[in-house]
Amino acid sequence: MTLSDYDSYRPAHEPRRKKRRNRPPGGRRRGGGDGSREMPMVDDVKFADSYYGRPIVKAPPWDDKISAYLFLGGVAGGSAMLAAGADAVGLDKLRRNARFSALTSTIGGTVFLIADLGRPERFHHMMRTFKPASPMNMGTWILSVFGLGAGVVAAIEVDRMTGEKIPLGILRRMVHALEKPASALSVLFGAPLASYTGALLADTAVPTWNASKDNLSYLFVSSAAMASSGVALITTPTTQNRPARIFAALGSAADLYFAEKLTEPMHPAEAEPLETGSPATKLRWAKRLAIAGGIGAALLSRNRAAAIASGAALATASYLTRSGILNAGLNSTKDPRHVVEPQRDRLAARRAQGIVDDSITTVG
Repeated sequence: MTLSDYDSYRPAHEPRRKKRRNRPPGGRRRGGGDGSREMPMVDDVKFADSYYGRPIVKAPPWDDKISAYLFLGGVAGGSAMLAAGADAVGLDKLRRNARFSALTSTIGGTVFLIADLGRPERFHHMMRTFKPASPMNMGTWILSVFGLGAGVVAAIEVDRMTGEKIPLGILRRMVHALEKPASALSVLFGAPLASYTGALLADTAVPTWNASKDNLSYLFVSSAAMASSGVALITTPTTQNRPARIFAALGSAADLYFAEKLTEPMHPAEAEPLETGSPATKLRWAKRLAIAGGIGAALLSRNRAAAIASGAALATASYLTRSGILNAGLNSTKDPRHVVEPQRDRLAARRAQGIVDDSITTVG
C-alpha cells in the first residue's frame, strides 16, 4: 500500500452495515424479491417503424445536378432520333438543329454528372469495367458511345455550315463517309440513353423509385420525346418543324398516360411522396404544361411565337417531371413508414393467400 500527500483529501469511509439475513422459510426474500416492487427506469417503449425513428434506407447524395443530368440525357436521346427522322424526309434545318441539340445536351449532361461525382476521374473509373447487371455502369457506356456518334454527325454539320472550309484535307471524304454509321449509332443508343435513368432509379432500394419500376422507364422515354421536340420547336423554323410537332403531340400524350399509370401498382405509402410537398407541385405543373404544350404543338405551331411557347412548355414539363420524381424518391427515404408499411401489408397479403413456407412469410 502506498500513501501520498493527497490521501488526506479523501472522505472518511462510513462504517459498513451488516446485512440482515432474515429470510422466510423456503428461501424467498420478503418485500417482492421477484422484482415486482422495482420502479422502471424508463418509460414503456413501443416499437414504431425503425430504430429511434431513424431512416431505414440511406438516401443517395443527389441534388439538382442529377435532375439536370436526367433532363439533358432525355433531350440528347430524343434529339438524335428526331434528327434521323428529319434526315429521312429531307428537312435539313431540323436535322442540323436536332444534331446540335443532341451533342450540346450530351456535353452538358456529362458536365453535371462529373460535377455530381466530385472528381472527373471517377467517370473514367466507371469505364474500367463492363457490368450489364449495373444500370449505372451501362449508363456510362451508353452515354460515351452515344456521344461519339453525336459528335461525328455534329462535326459534319459544322463543316457543311462553313462551306467545307475546315482544313480536313483528305480526311473530309472519310469523315463524311461516317455520317450514316454515326447517325445510326446515335439513334441506336438514343433510346437507351433516354430510358436507362428510369431503370437506374428503380434499381435502388429507395421505396418510391423501386415501386415505380413497371412504368418509370416508359415515362422517361415519353418525357424525352416531349423535351427534344420542345427544343426543336424553339430552334427550328415553322416550315420545317412538322416532325417535331408530331413528336411533341405523341410525347406529351404518352407522358400524361404513364404519369397516371406510375402510381397504380404502388402501395399508398410508396405513392405518398409523389402526391405531397414540393414533388407533387412539380408534377402537377408538369402535367399542366404537358397538356398546354401538346395542344399548342399539334394545333398552333405553324405560328412562330406559338411554336416557341409550346416548345418551352414541353421542355419545362419534362424537367419538372424528372426533378419531381427525383425529389419524391429522396423524400421517401426520410420516413421509415414508407419502407415498413408496404412490406407489412405485402407480408399479410401473402399469408392471407396461405403462403407461409418461404423465406419471406415463414411463421416464427
